[in-house]
Amino acid sequence: MVEWTEQERDIINSIFSSLDYEDIGPKALSRCLIVYPWTQRYFGGFGNLYNANAIKSNPMIAAHGIRVLHGLDRAVKNMDNIKATYAELSVLHSEKLHVDPDNFKLLADCLTIVIAAKLGSAFTPEVQATFQKFVAVVVSALGSQYH
Repeated sequence: MVEWTEQERDIINSIFSSLDYEDIGPKALSRCLIVYPWTQRYFGGFGNLYNANAIKSNPMIAAHGIRVLHGLDRAVKNMDNIKATYAELSVLHSEKLHVDPDNFKLLADCLTIVIAAKLGSAFTPEVQATFQKFVAVVVSALGSQYH
């Protein structure tokens, strides 16, 4: 189990309460698909992903990016039990979707970059450390059901 200080809880809640999910979600997922093009294989049914502009303007990618951010709300609301919170989603990604669990880390890194750009100077080293701790716990939880 991960221990969270009150300051860390406040930082995570502050970050997520200030996010525009319709902006950040699509940007983070698009960045992941562009920077790490092999991750596109999981989105074969999402239409044209042939270049960066096609990815950034794809409404299905945007919708899934928003869904991912809303999925992180579950972790924010259950910070003391993130692993159990994502157990079912981990099974889905491992057994049905066959997503390489390393891709969760890649998306988390892209999300960190997008949030850092949005927050600017407010994304201090302390905020970054807390955010990266949070996404590391989520990534670990999502990968927990893999064999």
